[in-house]
Amino acid sequence: MSQSDTTVKKAEETLGFQTEVKQLLHLMIHSLYSNKEIFLRELVSNASDACDKLRFEAIDKPELLEGGADLEIRVSYDKEARTITIADNGIGLTKAEAVANLGTIARSGTKEFFSQLSGDKQKDAQLIGQFGVGFYSSFIVADKVTVVSRRAGEPVDQAVFWESEGQGEFTVADTEKAERGTSVTLHLRAEEDDFLSGWKLREVLRRYSDHISLPVLMQKEEYDSEKGEQVKKDEWETINQASALWTRAKNEITDEQYTEFYKHVSHDFEEPLAWTHNRVEGRSEYTQLLYLPKHAPFDLYDRDARRGVKLYVKRVFIMDDAEQLLPSYLRFVRGVIDSADLPLNVSREILQESRDVKSIREGSTKRILSLLEDLAENRPEDYAGFWTEFGQVIKEGTGEDMANQERIAKLLRFASTHNDDAIQNVTLADYISRMKEGQDAIYYVTADTFAAAKNSPHLEIFRKKGLEVLLLSDRVDEWMLSHFRQFDGKSFVSVAKGGLDLDKLTDEAEKKHQEEVAESLKPLLERLKTSLGESVKEVKVTNRLVDSPACVVVGQNDVSPHLLRLLKAAGQETPDIKPVLEINPEHALIEKIKGTEGDAFDDWAHVLLDQAMLAEGAQIADPAAYVKRLNGLLLKS
Repeated sequence: MSQSDTTVKKAEETLGFQTEVKQLLHLMIHSLYSNKEIFLRELVSNASDACDKLRFEAIDKPELLEGGADLEIRVSYDKEARTITIADNGIGLTKAEAVANLGTIARSGTKEFFSQLSGDKQKDAQLIGQFGVGFYSSFIVADKVTVVSRRAGEPVDQAVFWESEGQGEFTVADTEKAERGTSVTLHLRAEEDDFLSGWKLREVLRRYSDHISLPVLMQKEEYDSEKGEQVKKDEWETINQASALWTRAKNEITDEQYTEFYKHVSHDFEEPLAWTHNRVEGRSEYTQLLYLPKHAPFDLYDRDARRGVKLYVKRVFIMDDAEQLLPSYLRFVRGVIDSADLPLNVSREILQESRDVKSIREGSTKRILSLLEDLAENRPEDYAGFWTEFGQVIKEGTGEDMANQERIAKLLRFASTHNDDAIQNVTLADYISRMKEGQDAIYYVTADTFAAAKNSPHLEIFRKKGLEVLLLSDRVDEWMLSHFRQFDGKSFVSVAKGGLDLDKLTDEAEKKHQEEVAESLKPLLERLKTSLGESVKEVKVTNRLVDSPACVVVGQNDVSPHLLRLLKAAGQETPDIKPVLEINPEHALIEKIKGTEGDAFDDWAHVLLDQAMLAEGAQIADPAAYVKRLNGLLLKS
């Protein structure tokens, strides 16, 4: 008989799933996963986590072990009842925990997660894996799932019964359970008979669970010639190696085993991009097995989201989101770190102050940077893919990790006018190797989008002179450059700020001509300043424009227009910075304005300023007035 048939239930009640769970179940039931075997990996992984948590809590409360310290996972099947059961003797669940953990998704980023689901099975499967809701994968193969659980330390009659057909509701009831831990029984769909085979289950478990440090047990079977089938015996056998993968020698571990362990710790359904496995000895002794994912998690930019590195002490699981072990800009790294020096009762507060943890953090950071350097040098196509996914958070490291800033800088990739496309594949070393004679700065422009950066009027003189400019359109770029001011002795200089010094790249004849033009246009500059009044700080002649009539710039030490927009969008107070209007004396529109008087001149002056602001991507103060002036000038012309 199945688990639900034999369990005595008391105080039964029916509850509705959280809306988000209903969405997930709909995706699961409609075969979101192309590989149905994943359900077994996810349930065994959850059972392993439950045993890890019991082992940790039993450090301070040994009575939770209830006299049985041997932790294990048992997998069984019943061909007649058409069920598969995954049972563990781990920490277990209370009734409240069962309702909370199996009926809702109680974690930050839920809304963002569901907004990214696209209906593309492959992409959605990646997201669901990252979201860590492996229990619901049961409904890929089952039309009913039954859970019976008792939390360690609770009385026998304080167990919980949970059951659902995945249709929007679940039933919970009080029940009895002699052993602590959790039993999950899957009632298979009609078309899933393949899994009602000891051979099939063993094959899947060995492939997906060989790295788990706990024994995964199944009943021994032998062939009965009279019945013509395998018959179960009373003995149970361990079918995995049951030793923590990271404790084994590297030459004993296959790439497939490394990959499956990554999927276990990350709940990702794709293979990792790269990994590093090392045993470190010296002042601190620890083992690290760290992975780079191929794709960014949906909550990558949520700096408060849970991190991916699990902490073990002497192979005892301590915590699964130990953010102190790696800096925030490496928050996408997944894996485990196992320390031989930290105390078993280590807390987050102790982690923050521990010299051993500081040593682990420094060593692990350098190991990941080495892995990235190797990837960039030897697998450039893979690194390009990595940069597309994680480049923006790597840029955060230039301001967060001053000790490694130079190494991080060499890993950065940018778009630039050298290629004129959005692909970020230019290194700072590439840029410097192409610098013109006499050029002593790395020029850049920032904008809200790549198109706005590429078409900025500030680039005109640089294109004319063949000077390369970095095109920066990531939100983090302005912040990065406030901390990262030079590379290889070359300062970063914004082409959109005043005081741009191109004298070293200008010959004497050009300089003389510019001075003469500026002197001849003084009356026009004064008229424009009078007309624009407090809207601008100053009006001056520029040599940075070729095709555009005007542009706006800010002082060398002022906040850029791009950063001002970011601050306003974030709801922060911003300084009142008046731009400088620079005009192109060679442009036909400037020649036309020179001969204009009265209201028409005022209209031209304001249109000139508004157009320059729009070219910067800025919001003009009075769009209606701009349209009215422009229409009036068009009619007059």
